[in-house]
Amino acid sequence: MKGKAFTLIRPASSADICAIALLDAQSTAFPWCEQQFSESLASHRMFVLDIDGAIAGYLVYSLVLDEAELLNIAVAPALRGRGHGTRLLEYFIETNRGVATRLLLEVRHSNRAAIDLYNTHGFVKQGVRKGYYPTSYGREDAWMMVYEY
Repeated sequence: MKGKAFTLIRPASSADICAIALLDAQSTAFPWCEQQFSESLASHRMFVLDIDGAIAGYLVYSLVLDEAELLNIAVAPALRGRGHGTRLLEYFIETNRGVATRLLLEVRHSNRAAIDLYNTHGFVKQGVRKGYYPTSYGREDAWMMVYEY
């Protein structure tokens, strides 16, 4: 019988970039490239969800003064529906408690699973960015969401 998986959220390193970019490519039709993740590692805060030594998810955010903005978050498609996205989002919220006064993010208006996750954790729709995200058929609106401590 296989034992329980060892799971942790840890800071990303340059050695993780290839795996993060591959996970992103599996997760979205318009993924970031390795260079974008490398630049984010240097200028933002990046964490990975590590399960038994393998990257199962990640989050990238910026912190400017008293606002933290979630820039990218994903869980490997084969591991979705197991609470890993919730863990990453809760980590983002708790890590910034007492540091930021509010959290910001944008989400595709068609991404109901993400919107439901954000709503469940206290994010509220603040506005819309028209035509923000590329799609195979043109552009799609983004919902701007905010969480206030």
